[in-house]
Amino acid sequence: MVEHPAAGRPVAHPPVVSSVAVGLPVELDGPAPGQRTLTAYGKSPVSGPVAVLAESLQGDRQADPENHGGPHKSVYVYAAEDVDWWRRELDRDIDGQMFGQNLTTSGLDLRDAVVGERWRIGTAEFEVAQPRIPCFKLGLFAGDRTMPRRFIAAVRPGAYLRVVRPGHVAAGEGIEVSDRPAHGVTLADVFTVYHHQRERAEILLGVPQLAPMYHEWARERRVRTG
Repeated sequence: MVEHPAAGRPVAHPPVVSSVAVGLPVELDGPAPGQRTLTAYGKSPVSGPVAVLAESLQGDRQADPENHGGPHKSVYVYAAEDVDWWRRELDRDIDGQMFGQNLTTSGLDLRDAVVGERWRIGTAEFEVAQPRIPCFKLGLFAGDRTMPRRFIAAVRPGAYLRVVRPGHVAAGEGIEVSDRPAHGVTLADVFTVYHHQRERAEILLGVPQLAPMYHEWARERRVRTG
């Protein structure tokens, strides 16, 4: 749909959830000397079924509910293949939870996920709502302040999901992708338009399942550019 700098890649099949993680807010040093920042990036994998609530996983909390969480950011997903890509890109080992995700997937290229497509995992159902926009907290948690910039350049944003049907999910369960919208706009498309091809913001207005903030941004861009 939209050209973006990240090329596709083959992935294993069928797609599964390789881990489920939750966490509570903690304080980290930074971003300036003497400052402390509250963040819920530090999520730990848990065993057994985890309840999927209306806007979160049970046992998971957000440090900044104004900018994180809510119906359009209920569950954050990152791919094991993307974590492996970062290990090669950074040329060092990294914690598999460095991106603060709730679900780690395997066998699913999240960049190609169509906004609005439905996923059935365990007894729960989700809808792909938007890609992630990185903030400075990614750099704090990664111990590398260049990470937000590198994250934007990499076009590997992961997926925020909204909850369609509460239930339970567990590591090892398959991901059934269904109801893929015909518009075909993917998470990589949205991320690329927002960060790299802003002149094409208009296409986001044709994606009704996209989180409202992107529609607001696209309308503002339309007004500014006439």
